Amino acid sequence: MRQFFDELKDFFKKGDMVLLVLCLVTSGLGVVIISSATSADKFGSNLRYILVQLLAIVLGVLIYAIFSSIDMEFLQENRNLMVALNVFLLLLLIPFGTDNNTGNRSWLDFPFLPFFIQPAEICKITYIIIMASVMSSHQNNISTIPSVMHMVFHLGLLVGLNMILSSDMGVSLIFVFIFIGMTFAGGVSLWWFALAIGGIAAALPILWQFLGEYQRERILILIDPNFDAQGIGARYHSKINLQSLTGGGLTGQGLFNGNRTQGGNLFAQHTDYIFSSIGEEMGFFGCVGIMLLELAIIARCIYVGAKCPDYMRRLVCFGAASALMFQILINVGMCIGVMPVIGLTLPLISYGPSSLVSIFGMLGLVSGAHARPQSLSHERYVQPFRVYR
Repeated sequence: MRQFFDELKDFFKKGDMVLLVLCLVTSGLGVVIISSATSADKFGSNLRYILVQLLAIVLGVLIYAIFSSIDMEFLQENRNLMVALNVFLLLLLIPFGTDNNTGNRSWLDFPFLPFFIQPAEICKITYIIIMASVMSSHQNNISTIPSVMHMVFHLGLLVGLNMILSSDMGVSLIFVFIFIGMTFAGGVSLWWFALAIGGIAAALPILWQFLGEYQRERILILIDPNFDAQGIGARYHSKINLQSLTGGGLTGQGLFNGNRTQGGNLFAQHTDYIFSSIGEEMGFFGCVGIMLLELAIIARCIYVGAKCPDYMRRLVCFGAASALMFQILINVGMCIGVMPVIGLTLPLISYGPSSLVSIFGMLGLVSGAHARPQSLSHERYVQPFRVYR
C-alpha cells in the first residue's frame, strides 16, 4: 500500500503525460462537439450533457492516475478477484438493468446517480488484465491446447454472460477483438486463427438462426443493395446519417449550424452517430483531425507496449490498442455504411460517462506500463537490511 501511494505521488514524473495530454485534448474537443450535437430542440437544455461529460473527464483523469500507479504484479496476483468482479457487475443487470431506450439491457440504473453505468465498460479494463495475466502464465507454451482453452474460457465466460444478461452484441464483440489482438501480439500460432475462421464460417448458418430480426436486417443492408432500397425501413437511419456525414463538404457547415444536427434529424447524434454530426458541422477536415487524434492515442499505446521488455505489460498495452482500434473501426464504419449498427461510441468523443471513464482507466494501465516497463516484483520480497548484535 505504501508503494502505491509513493507511485501516486510520483505520477506526474513517471506517468505517460503524452498519452494523458492526447486524451485530454480529444475528450475536450468531444465536449465541444457534444455541446453542439445536443443543442437541438429535441434535447431541451444541453447543460446536463456538458456537465456530466466534464465530470466524467475529471473522474477519468483521477482513475488514469490511480491505474497508472497500481503495481501490475498486484493485479496479476488478484486475477480471480477480477473474474469474480466481472461476474458480479454483470449479474447486477438482473435487478438494476435498463435498456436506456436502446433495446439492449446494458445499463445499471441506480436511483442515487444522475446517469447510467454500463458494467461491460468496466469489464473491458479487468478483462485486459485477466487475459494478460493468463497469457503471461502460459507464455512458454502459449500455443498448446490447455493454454488456448484457458484463454477461450475467460472469453466465453464474459461474452456469454454479457449476451445472456444484456443482449449487447457491440460490447461483446469488443471483448472478442481484444482477445484476437492480444493473442496475435502474444505469439499464439496462426494455425489457431485459421481454425477459428474455419469454425466460424461453418457455424454461420446455425448462428444466423439465433439472430433477432433487427440484427439480421442490419447485416442484410450491408450485403444486399436491394434490401430496403428505398431507405424507409431498416436502412433509414444509416441513409440519413450518411447524408449528414457527407453534407458538410471539406470545411463543414459550422458548429451549432448543421442542418440535420440542429434539426435533431439524426439518430443518436451525440453518441453512436456523432461522427456523422462531425462530418456535417466540421467537414472532411474536422473528421480527419478527429481520426488523427484517435490514431495518435492508439499509436502511443503500441509504442509503449513495444518498448516494454515485460511480456504482461506489453500485452496490456496491445489489448488497450485493440479495444480502441475496433471501437473506432465499427463506429466510423457505421456512419459510412460499411459496418453493421451495433451501438458503439466513438472513444473519448461520444457522450457517455461510463465509456469515457473506462477508456481513461484502460489507458491508465498503459501509463503504468510506461512508468514501470519491467517487473519490480523482486523488490517486494527482499527483506530490509537488519543489524544484528
